[in-house]
Amino acid sequence: MKLVDDLFEMGGGYVLDFSDRTMSSFFAEELNVDIDDPIYAEQGTSKAKRLRCYLNKVDLKTAVKTLQALWIYRESIRIEKGREEWVINAEGRFLSLLNRMTGGPEKPATATQPPKPAFDRPKIMLLKQQLIGLASLEPQPRGYAFEKWLTEAFNTFGLAAREPFRLRGEQIDGSFQLQGETYLVEAKWHAAQTAAADLHAFHGKLEQKAAWARGLFISNSGFTSDGLIAFGRAKRVICMDGLDLFEMLERELPLDRVVERKARRAAETGQPFERVRDLFAN
Repeated sequence: MKLVDDLFEMGGGYVLDFSDRTMSSFFAEELNVDIDDPIYAEQGTSKAKRLRCYLNKVDLKTAVKTLQALWIYRESIRIEKGREEWVINAEGRFLSLLNRMTGGPEKPATATQPPKPAFDRPKIMLLKQQLIGLASLEPQPRGYAFEKWLTEAFNTFGLAAREPFRLRGEQIDGSFQLQGETYLVEAKWHAAQTAAADLHAFHGKLEQKAAWARGLFISNSGFTSDGLIAFGRAKRVICMDGLDLFEMLERELPLDRVVERKARRAAETGQPFERVRDLFAN
């Protein structure tokens, strides 16, 4: 309940930006519930006390449905108002809570992170040269070379894959951990830009994994504008293109920092793709 209090800003008797009237309307329209019923005012009549009482009285399925509806509303107003996240690892902790409530496995405890490797400038320069050289290869050897390059890049920045990257045509799968979050990786090096179908397919795979998993889609040729629009907002996938990779190496930006900045911007805006040059404009 402490996490629920923090997520939905329930200090002082409030719940997010609800007034008594709008909270009543929200529960009636979204959940078909009369939150003003006296049975939910046993601990007091403030919005927060009524919500706590309600969550303690209803069955688990209804409580989960309520929290999900509140989360969607929370994120919509947070993004609309351009507010930064006020709870550390909010989404991961919220999904872990829902998992426990529904009987799923709890998010595993974060292992102690290994010390980050020292910044290796010669290695960064070599990675940049190798990335440029990949463009001259034929498709099949280029796919294997890109597989090896990504593994080297992740290892260089202390983001070792939990599983080996596996080549499927020119598609590469793998995973890594960053600040306790698990990221699944999909990468493509095709002549054409990646469209919505590939993004939706990857997101579909992600939804079959643990609730706290995130996704990083790397498309060397970039993404179509229509594809990004069709893919939509507020997904669990962030995107990088070849220009991002080159810009990262050219400016000697750590990969872990780039992923963190992209994830934060996606949480703030709902957009899966923002260029490295815009994220690090200053």
